[in-house]
Formats: sequence, structure tokens, C-alpha cells
Amino acid sequence: MSRNDERANEPHVVWVRATTLHDKLDAATWLATTHELRDLGWRVTLVAAGEGGRHEINGVEVLCIPQPDVYLVRRLAFLWKVFRHLTPQLSDVDVILFHEMSAPLFLPLRWWRRLRGERFPLWAMDTRTVDMTPLDKERLKDKVRRYFHHFVNQWANRAADGRLAITQRMAEVLHIPTAKLWGVWPSGVDPAPFAPAQAIRKWPAPGEPIQLIYLGCMHYERNLMTLSRAVVQANAEGMNFELILIGDGTERADLEKFAAGTGGQVRVLDSVPHAQVPEVLARAHIGTLPFPDEEKFRVSSPIKLFEYMAAGLPILATRMVCHTDVIGSGEYGLWAEESDVAGLLGALRLAWEARGRLAEMGAQAAEAVHGWTWRASAEKLRAALEKGMAGAGRPAAAAGEEAAR
Repeated sequence: MSRNDERANEPHVVWVRATTLHDKLDAATWLATTHELRDLGWRVTLVAAGEGGRHEINGVEVLCIPQPDVYLVRRLAFLWKVFRHLTPQLSDVDVILFHEMSAPLFLPLRWWRRLRGERFPLWAMDTRTVDMTPLDKERLKDKVRRYFHHFVNQWANRAADGRLAITQRMAEVLHIPTAKLWGVWPSGVDPAPFAPAQAIRKWPAPGEPIQLIYLGCMHYERNLMTLSRAVVQANAEGMNFELILIGDGTERADLEKFAAGTGGQVRVLDSVPHAQVPEVLARAHIGTLPFPDEEKFRVSSPIKLFEYMAAGLPILATRMVCHTDVIGSGEYGLWAEESDVAGLLGALRLAWEARGRLAEMGAQAAEAVHGWTWRASAEKLRAALEKGMAGAGRPAAAAGEEAAR
């Protein structure tokens, strides 16, 4: 039997992401998980925006569908093209996995097919994040997006066949009915590309600064200005830290202005392609996650936490559940009890006291991350998909047998 014939006998999920996956820091959520799902015995058609046709992105085949670069119109055009592409193939699909931006197409399409007596495919909405823009900084576009996400979530709770979420807390915040919740699956990491960072890192010698790093979105809600002020205060007390901020976002201009007056204590650098992230982390000594203890962060599963760990970095983070659920009592965690300057300064003092143990702490982090791989996440996703199919009277094994016929 050829590999194509084997694939035809596997349960088939079409996974739609209504944005591009090229050079996105969070692209591993879809690419790495797709790779692992395929290895676990599922046929996955991953659909994303991009230059038309089938392309390999980081070694994973993706069906790319073009969309115009016009706000709002691009989403509608993309969804219409997805609709035209998928409709003739739906009899060969067991599950359509989608996110909020695709709901305006897929939930009506599910309703239409049910009216025609079609029980499959099943339509499941996966939620990975909630709106994070502070209410006092919302623009009209932000407010429209927030109302849209609220409406779509309520609609999916009623009209989707199933729901998935990034964490159990996310499912609770969204009030996903127990009967609709197929499962939760967190973020993860592929440790292999990050492992070389552990070997090439040079830990600070006496008198050298400890390099702190933050890599990701630079939006106001990420609390980066507070961390920057805490670093300057720590150095004023006789400690020696340098903070590198890498990324882009709404607060970047303010951070650049602040950094310009710190004499190099804080530096703001441009975003880097995801393939270069391990190299960047190899030059750091501590990974930072200064997020405030707010609901929108509590429900998350931050990819950067796992990437810092995989690169062998101790973690300086605020003590909240999305961090403590992973690190637990691990000695590689340096906790800020609050997200204000005083709280982060307290964590910096802990880091300064531990400066002779940073290499040991980093090794512990790298070992602990093996419980949080994309393989482990894909296994949870597979279990959720199989639960949904079994609940609809179509176990995954039976789906393969039906496809073979």
C-alpha cells in the first residue's frame, strides 16, 4: 500500500487559519502541531492565507489561498475562496477545525449542510486567545473586534458541533458548555532547535551584566515599561542588568524613547524571523514574562515561556497561574509577587542573588520543558478530536475504514 493510500484511510481534519503562517512567531502552533498530528495518524489539510497553491513552510505542507491586502475585504475574500475550495471535498472530511475569524462562513455552512441531512463533517471552533487591548486604549477597530469575538463565542457555544480551548481556564471564561467542550490543548515547543543555545551560551562572569530578554509583542498590556523601570531601579541599587526587548507593538515607540535615556540598560530591537529566535536566546541569561495578573493572561499558555525553557534560560515571571501551572516549584523560576515596579524589582533582586547558579537553573528549565512539547500538545488535540467524533457516533478508526470504502 502506498503512503497516499495509507493517508486516505486516516481520519481527516481540515484546519483553517485565516492569516499567513510565513514568518509568524506563533506559527508553530499550527505548523508543529500539524506535523505531529500527521505523525499520530491523522490526515491534516492545513489551510492558511498566502500565495496560492501547496507550499512547504518550515517543512510542513500548507494549502495557501490568496487574499487581498485590504482591511476586512481580505478576510471576506479569503473565506469565500476557502468555501469554494472546500465544498466539493466535504464528503471526505471528518472535522473542520477553525478559529473565530472563520466562524461567519463555517457556522452558516454547518447549518446549511445539516438542513440537507449531512451529519459530517463536524465543525469545531478552537480558541487560543482573548482580546487584550485595554479598554482605555481601545480604538474603534479594537472595540469592533472585541464585540465580534464576544458574539462569535456565544454563537459557537450554540451552533458549533464542538469547542476546543488553549486551557481549561479559557474554557471557563468563555462559558463553553461541558457538552460542547471536546478538550483543551496548550502551547508547546520543539526543544531540538533551541538545544544548541544551551551549549554556546556564555554565562556572565563577575562584573559582567546579566542579560535579560523579552521577545514578543510590545503592546501596552504586556507591562514592558514597568519591567524597564524596574531594571533601571535595580541598577541604581548596585545590581547590573541589561534588558533587551525584541518585537513590535503599540508601546514600542514609548519604549524606544525610554530606552534612549538609559545608557544601554534597556535596548529595543526589531523583530526577528522565528528561525533566528534560538540564536537570539543564546545571547541571553534570563527570559522575562512580566505580564500583569489579569484574566486575559491567566487563561493563556504562552509559547515564549516554553521557548525560553527549551533554550536553557531561567525564567523571571509574575506569579500567576499561566506561569505557575508550568513552572510549579521548579527552582528555575524567579517570581515577581506583583506586576508593579516593586514586585518586578523583588524578582530582579532574587536573580541577582542567584547569579552564580544561573547555568544550573537554566539546565533545570531545559529538562522540565520536555513535558511541554508540541508532541504532547498534539496528543491532547488528537484526543479532543477523537472525543468529538466518538460523541457523534463516528470513532476515528471507523472514519478511516469508511474512507477506505
